[in-house]
This record gives sequence, C-alpha cells and structure tokens, in this order.
Amino acid sequence: MHTPVCDRLGIDFPIFAFSHCRDVVAAVTNAGGFGVLGATGHSPRTLDIDLTWIDDQTKGKPYGVDLLLPVKYEETSQAQEPRFPAGHQAFVADLLTRYGVPELPGHIPAASGSISVSARDADHLMHVAFGHPIRLVASALGPPPAELVTRAHDSGVTVAALVGTAEHARRQQAAGVDLIVAQGTEAGGHTGTISTMVLVPEVIRAVHPTPVLAAGGIVTGAQVAAAMALGAQGVWCGSVWLTTEEAETDPAVRQKMLAATCADTVRSRSLTGKPARMLRSAWTDEWEGEKAPAALPMPLQTMLTAQAQQRINRQAATGGSGAQQLATYFVGQGVGLMDRVRPARQVVEQMVADYLAVAERFAAQLED
Repeated sequence: MHTPVCDRLGIDFPIFAFSHCRDVVAAVTNAGGFGVLGATGHSPRTLDIDLTWIDDQTKGKPYGVDLLLPVKYEETSQAQEPRFPAGHQAFVADLLTRYGVPELPGHIPAASGSISVSARDADHLMHVAFGHPIRLVASALGPPPAELVTRAHDSGVTVAALVGTAEHARRQQAAGVDLIVAQGTEAGGHTGTISTMVLVPEVIRAVHPTPVLAAGGIVTGAQVAAAMALGAQGVWCGSVWLTTEEAETDPAVRQKMLAATCADTVRSRSLTGKPARMLRSAWTDEWEGEKAPAALPMPLQTMLTAQAQQRINRQAATGGSGAQQLATYFVGQGVGLMDRVRPARQVVEQMVADYLAVAERFAAQLED
C-alpha cells in the first residue's frame, strides 16, 4: 500500500484521518497514516495549544490542518451578537420544550456556536499553523484563497481540497491545489450528491495528473482497495474515527452510531445551514417538518442551534429522554460498518491487513 502521495508526505500508508480530536490525529500519524486536524472550531489560541500537543506526541511525523472556507457565508461581527429571526428562535425553543430538554445549570457557560469560516479567520489560524511543522493544509467548501496557496507553497506545505463534482475539482486545480479529495455523498459532514464510486474516476479523469484521494463511506481495507482500483492514490476518512477510543464523540451519540445502519443517516441543513450528512434523529426530522423554518445561512444556523445542541448533548445520556431522541452528529453512511470501539492504531492496522488480503485475492485470480 504505497503510492506517490506517501513519498510526497513521508508516510507509510496513504490513509488520511480527518478529525476534530487531536488524540485521533496523533494516533493515526503515529500508526503510519496521516492525521488532519479540523480547525474550524478552534481559536488561534486553542489551535496553538492542540498543535503543540500534537508536535510533542508525533515527534516530527507528518500531519496537517483542515479549514472550512465556504465560497458563500454570512458575515458576522464578533463584537455584536447576531439577531436571529423570531420564528427561528421560537421553533428551537418549542422543540426543546416539547422534548423535555432542561436548561443548562447556571454554572455552565452557554456555547456561542462561533466557527471560523472566513478568509480573515483562516488567515489568523494559518498564522498559527505555519508556526508548527504541518505538512498539509486542506480547504473545504471552496477554492482556497490565493494568499493561502502561495504561503503554503513558500513553506513547502501541500495544499489539499475537498470536492463533490468534477467541475469543482477543475476549479481547485486552477487555484493551485496539489491534492484533490473526491468526496462522495456517502461521506459525513458537508457533502454533495454524487456517489464515491462514480465521483472518484470522474475527478481523476478531470484533473490528471494531480493526485486524487477517495472519500465517502470508506471504513474498511476492502474499500481502500476499491478506491485504489479506481485510480485514487489514497483515502480520506472521517467517520470511522468517531467510534475509536481516542475520539471525543459524546457517549450517547457514539452508542447511536454503533447501533446504526447505513440507512440511518440523512443530509440536513439543520446544524450548519449547508447540506451535511449526519445521524437521522428527531432533530433532523423536526427540521424537515412542515412547520420548520428554512435553515439560516452559514454560520448563522450553527450559532442559532449551538446552545440547543449543548443542552441536548448534556441530557442525551439519560435513556429514553427527549434529548436522546434529538441527539445527532455528523457521520457518513459507512456508520453501518462501525460496530465496535477500537484504538485508532488498530483501525489503521486492520485497514492495511484487509487491503493486503484483497490484493492477494486479486493476484490469485490473475494466476488462475
């Protein structure tokens, strides 16, 4: 399992692990893969803290940082709290009341829902990131700013970008991106509508010779082999790490994931304002109901629902509660293959072993 991407980034296996959890990032990098820290929810200070910790844990092994840079988003001022439509606020309040979700205790600060999605925010985060030995910076939901690409290349850092169509891939290539991640609709989080099996070869054809990673529903080594057979130089995985020992996934949500099938996810705008695949729950169903308002633009929807999600997650561990019914999180259709908690290293090792088993079967078929 060795491709030119491995040589470029100095890794043993072309298995990329996107995670908001620094422990997962370090564990996968130390297992021979490539950990990528999702920095959208970080401030410059907290990003510096996490990257310093990763540096200490990985001791020079390569890792990267992922930023959310949507082409379209609603500008917000950090100095002034945004005003949400009264109907949206009433809908969220009524939802929590009907499901019996209690208020937060007074000593717990309410979540703001602030996320870093603008070029200005990215610049602040990248200033911190380039102060650490990152080997890759990834951009999601749109081509990275030219300044980011130039700064990365001047620092010897590879620029990656996630795409959901061949046309998006061409735009990323034109913007100077070095590595394209073709993410099918099976993926968790923000995703398009084209399946991984169709998207990957189409993107490869569109951007050759730029290397392409496959993403979307990839959980097993057999799926890694399938991606390589399509022409990908590796895989980009996110959901599979959510049920690892290192993950910070809420315990109640983790149990839902372990019990879920591939049919238990849905693309919904209810958490971020953009279509994102997540566990189907009473929350996603309610936002699809006739009485539900349309989701607000990013990042306002996240800010609108942040405190509600905080209250839900705090109460979700109570079996049979309304909060447990509402609890959800981003995850792909591969959740149906995630049936136990394992260390992240073991996930990497099993992927490699399964990939080699497939390769041996293919070799035996050729001999026959």
